[in-house]
Amino acid sequence: MDLAGMIADIRRHPDFPKAGMLLCHNGVVRGHARDGRKVRGLRVAVDHGRLARILAEQKKRSGIVDIRVAIAEDRDLAVGDDVMFLVVAGDIRENVIAVLTDTLNLIKTTVTEKTEYFL
Repeated sequence: MDLAGMIADIRRHPDFPKAGMLLCHNGVVRGHARDGRKVRGLRVAVDHGRLARILAEQKKRSGIVDIRVAIAEDRDLAVGDDVMFLVVAGDIRENVIAVLTDTLNLIKTTVTEKTEYFL
């Protein structure tokens, strides 16, 4: 996973001159679960077909130039490791923030499945 490389790829997009904002999300493994239990790590599985469909739909939204995502999947991750990078490029902040939020929520709820390992 290479956030700088993802941003560089977006900058090479032919419509990048239309962009006024790049917004990035960097998800990391937390040291505790939502229920408060201590976590030692996790593993993520990805539904690639569903991910492709979501990205295709989100890229059609007003003002969006490109969206890139990288997910650390099928390997054990430790607390502090990067889990997901999501980068959205678009014209104005209202469009970009909305698409990043919606895309992130769709990925978290319908694309990825995580297994947490507890202490």
